[in-house]
Amino acid sequence: MKLQQASNLFLLAGLASSCLLPEERAGGTIRRSLSRRQGNSGKAIGKGDRFNGGNSFPRGIGSGNATDLSTILTVAEVDTGLKGLVKEYGIETFATPYKTYEGRTITGAKIGGSGDYHIYLNGAIHARERGSHDSILYFISDLLYAQKHGTGLTYGKKTYTNADVVKALSTGIVVTPLINPDGVNYDQTTNSCWRKNRNPKSSTGSSSSVGIDLNRNFDFAWDLKKWASSVASEVASSSPSSEVFHGTAAFSEPETQNVKYILDTYPKVRWFIDLHSYTGDVLYSWGSDTDQSTQPYKNFLNSTYDSIRGVTSDSTTSGYGEYISSEDLKNVQTAGNRFGSAMSTSTGRKYTVMQSAYLYPTSGASDDYAFSRHIADPTKNKVYSYTVEFGFGNNQASCPFYPTDAQYTSNLQETNAGFIEFLLAAADIGLE
Repeated sequence: MKLQQASNLFLLAGLASSCLLPEERAGGTIRRSLSRRQGNSGKAIGKGDRFNGGNSFPRGIGSGNATDLSTILTVAEVDTGLKGLVKEYGIETFATPYKTYEGRTITGAKIGGSGDYHIYLNGAIHARERGSHDSILYFISDLLYAQKHGTGLTYGKKTYTNADVVKALSTGIVVTPLINPDGVNYDQTTNSCWRKNRNPKSSTGSSSSVGIDLNRNFDFAWDLKKWASSVASEVASSSPSSEVFHGTAAFSEPETQNVKYILDTYPKVRWFIDLHSYTGDVLYSWGSDTDQSTQPYKNFLNSTYDSIRGVTSDSTTSGYGEYISSEDLKNVQTAGNRFGSAMSTSTGRKYTVMQSAYLYPTSGASDDYAFSRHIADPTKNKVYSYTVEFGFGNNQASCPFYPTDAQYTSNLQETNAGFIEFLLAAADIGLE
């Protein structure tokens, strides 16, 4: 029963704050509630360049002798770290075509495979979710090191053999470790718990009205007043001051255009992860409404159901549920369960695997867009998609998305163990 599922899972979701804090889900902003903790900004941000312009290369936490992890990577260090991997391992990087509002170029990389790429990992779409870009950069560093030296990798209590590494790399992986560099740079220099990008074109004059929530800007049910008219205020917002302001149009932002560009450029991508923090969750599609596998006509393209989408407490039979085939549901759950299990095993912190809509319904999200592409256009590849919410928050910091030193290390162990298990699961389930 849909109502019973929703009740159980909303209870779980209510224990955590996720990408949005309670006051933000109610339409407020984080800056109103942090004055009592302004002195604590969690783990420090790096200064200088630990990769020396690309003359040194990153080492991840799983290879036994990691790069200096005493501080969080800066925006510039993501680029120099990738340059270091090019110099050490000969990997290929690429510049995405759409520059950010502040003129930055987003750099991606591709590793493994035999000419085709079936995995896409994206990080730091929400600026304040610290450690996201670190996790992806250090993860690919680990894979490359282990491949070159014939070793395995260990993340806490989770160990993988060199054969596992070879199998994981065979999937072919595309990464954009840091998709929101303007937002991350601003957050790191101001410690303002900044979530959005830095596009001021819709600003009404207040500081909170700068920027767009990039994870509400994708072309999936973007027109929230049409798509989910009865719950529109819950899934996104048309107010620039909102933390979930969805922008002026789907794909209005260069950052989201670049994600689309990657999915278009690497058309054999089958599996996608958008890395977030924090709730300790692995979330699979759909995020629009409750999954159902018996009524294919109930889908995001059918305008008949525009008024009742996003209501997860109704019945999928008499109300609405987003269609996903039973085979696809089995596949996303199987890989998601393996991801979550590996994360939990690595440190002992318990991760939950569930459908994205049960955290809270959304519109314009990256994972739903990626999975919806093959339905909206049958010539496009099916992409099994996830939002991974790593970590469990820092209640002592000015912003709970800023980890402590210990949390940062645990987050790296968990995400990286989860990543490699996810690649192995993808290889087992299928890449085509």
